[in-house]
Amino acid sequence: MKKAAIVILNYNGRQVMSTFLPSVQQNSKFDCWVIDNASTDDSVDFLKADFPGIQLISLQSNFGYAGGYNWGLEELRGKYEYFILLNSDVEVTADWDATMVDWLDQHPDFAAIQPKILSWQDRRFFDYAGAGGGYLDDLAYPYCRGRIWDTLEEDHGQYNNAVEVDWASGACLAIRSTDFFDQGGFDAHFFAHMEEIDLCWRLRRSGRKIGYLGEATVFHQGGATLDRSSPNKLYLNIRNNLSMIYKNVAGMRFFGIIVAKGILEMAAALGYLIKGKKDFALAVWRGYADFFERMDQLDKPTKKPEMDNSTAGPIRFLFWNYMVLRKRTFDRF
Repeated sequence: MKKAAIVILNYNGRQVMSTFLPSVQQNSKFDCWVIDNASTDDSVDFLKADFPGIQLISLQSNFGYAGGYNWGLEELRGKYEYFILLNSDVEVTADWDATMVDWLDQHPDFAAIQPKILSWQDRRFFDYAGAGGGYLDDLAYPYCRGRIWDTLEEDHGQYNNAVEVDWASGACLAIRSTDFFDQGGFDAHFFAHMEEIDLCWRLRRSGRKIGYLGEATVFHQGGATLDRSSPNKLYLNIRNNLSMIYKNVAGMRFFGIIVAKGILEMAAALGYLIKGKKDFALAVWRGYADFFERMDQLDKPTKKPEMDNSTAGPIRFLFWNYMVLRKRTFDRF
C-alpha cells in the first residue's frame, strides 16, 4: 500500500485546473488523481494532453461532491493509507501534503486534518471555507477560527498552531483511508456542501479526532463551483445542515435545535422578502421542505447519541454573539 494520494474532484473545471494544477505538480510529494464527474467541457482531453502524469478516474454521471468522491475513492480502496482531498481551485505550497501526512503519522488518534486555508484573491486574509479550523455552536451553525459568518480575519500568524477542532474543510482534507471507509464515506444525499462536516461529526462520535495544522498553508479561490452568495448554495446549506443535525443529535435536543433554528431562519426568510430577495426566501423554505420530505432516506446510525460538544469552540450561540453582541472575530471569545 502506498502512503498517500492527492485526489481532486472535477466538473467542467478546465479553466480552473489550468490555473491551479501547476502548483500541485510542483509542490506535492504524493501521487495525484483527478476524479472527473462526467464533465461536458474539454477537461478530460486537457488533462490527458497537458498533465499526463496525473491519473484519471472518469465517472459516468455528475454525482456531486459527496457521491463523486465516494465513487472515485472506491477505485482507490486498499491502495493508499491516506487520501488528501483537494478542491480544484486550490493553490498549494511547498511540502503542504507531506507536512499533513507526517503529522497524522505522529498522531494516530486523529482521523483527519486540514491546513491553514487562506484566500487566493487576497492572501492577507483567511478563506471562507475552513480558515483556521472549524467548530459548531450549540445550534450546529459552523464557524471557523479566522472566519465567523461573512467576517474574515487577516492572517497574522495567530492560528499557526495545531489544535483539535470539530470539523475540517473539504477544500483541503487529509484523511486516513480506513477512517473514510469505516464511516461509509460521505453521505451522498448531501450532494454538495456540509458533507465533510457531517463526516467529521460521525468520526468524532466514533471516538476519533479531527485536527487543524497551521504549519501547512494553501490558498483557496472559492466559488468556482457555486457562488457563495447564490440562492442555491443557501438552499443546500439549510437542507444539509438540518440533515446533519438529524443524523447526529438525539431525542429532545434534536427537537429543540430544529425549533430554534426554524424561528431564526424563517425570520431571515421574511427579511429577504422585505428586501425584495424572493429567491433567497424561497431557498430557505425549500431547504426545510426538502429536509422534511427526505428525512427517512438519510443514512443514520442505529442509536443517535446526544450532540458531542467535546471539542466545541467558545461560541455557544453564534447568532446572538454575532448579530446582537457584534462579536465578529474569533479573538473576542
